[in-house]
Amino acid sequence: MNRLAGARRWVWNWALARWKETFETTGKSISLKQLSTELTALKQMPETAWLKEADSQSLQQVLKDLHRAFSNFFAKRARYPRFKSRKRDPLRFRIPQRVKIDDEKVYVPKVGQVRIRQSQPVEEETKSATFRRSADGKWYVTLTVEFEMPDVPLPSPDPLSVVGIDLGLKTFATITGQEPIPCPKFFRKGQRKLRKAQRVLSRRKPASRRKAKAKRTVARIHQRITNQRGDFLHKLTTEIVSHNDGICIEDLSLKGLVRTKLAKSFTDASMGEFRRQLAYKSVWNRKHLVVIDRFFPSTRLCRGCGAINATLTLSDRHWVCGCGMVHDRDGSAAINIRDEGLRILAEGHSDKRNARGAGVRPPMEAVGVEPRIPWL
Repeated sequence: MNRLAGARRWVWNWALARWKETFETTGKSISLKQLSTELTALKQMPETAWLKEADSQSLQQVLKDLHRAFSNFFAKRARYPRFKSRKRDPLRFRIPQRVKIDDEKVYVPKVGQVRIRQSQPVEEETKSATFRRSADGKWYVTLTVEFEMPDVPLPSPDPLSVVGIDLGLKTFATITGQEPIPCPKFFRKGQRKLRKAQRVLSRRKPASRRKAKAKRTVARIHQRITNQRGDFLHKLTTEIVSHNDGICIEDLSLKGLVRTKLAKSFTDASMGEFRRQLAYKSVWNRKHLVVIDRFFPSTRLCRGCGAINATLTLSDRHWVCGCGMVHDRDGSAAINIRDEGLRILAEGHSDKRNARGAGVRPPMEAVGVEPRIPWL
């Protein structure tokens, strides 16, 4: 598998060099068909006959990936393709066909049956498979399958089964009607062990076996933190999607948040991954996901009288409105996000919820909230 990944890197660099050479000579790009023909001829040459040991479809897939990379570059969706380094480029390759999983074994062309730790059963037809070796030396295979989703509109959600979610750093998620979920802070907790391993790595002799061993130790710690974070997010998002018909979240500017002094905390919280998982799991389970505008004042809005507290600061965890209603910062924000999401859902189903132009916001009693009643 290391040789297959090395052949993939070599073919990428060769094809990119041919592309640049052709463009400098003729002023035009080389076609994908011409590259494929030249790659087939390379296998017949003595100095490059080792390419026969690699799967032919995986090598042809490299040419398609390079062609797609140039298409994205000309469409201004990506930067110019670069050469792959043997030291820095992770070992990986992709096979579009003939990869099958049976009895917790995966069939890899030119390799054979390889035992795997299968995370979930694969019942659909496999379209492609991507093999990748992580920094700690373990190989992972990701399968792409195809399944059909019913082409029917989503059913109208029950207002009592719609929740609002407010994300934060101290409390990771505040969900309406549930206990707040504390932020696990996996990276913060693993920093001590990581700092010790990196100190050992920095003292090892370059290009030595002990250097490589220390490097794998650091990679294993990083991988453990990643696995812990992924396990936490997958369990949480699966539970939220399974028990609710509608989910309302904020549209946070994560690119701006990671540029602040709290960048490490926001990165450790992985709010973007949380939203990504909610998005695709909602589609798979046919549930509603409503994203509230980022400028909606969910934290500063009083749900009793509708006033906005313009003087609210980040240190104010509780505040009292002029109408006398006491607000918990995160809990009130989650309720306001839920109410705004219900309003958006009502606009999407106006023929069923509205009454001849009446207000689209559902009554507070319908969603289990007692308006204008102070609470602590």
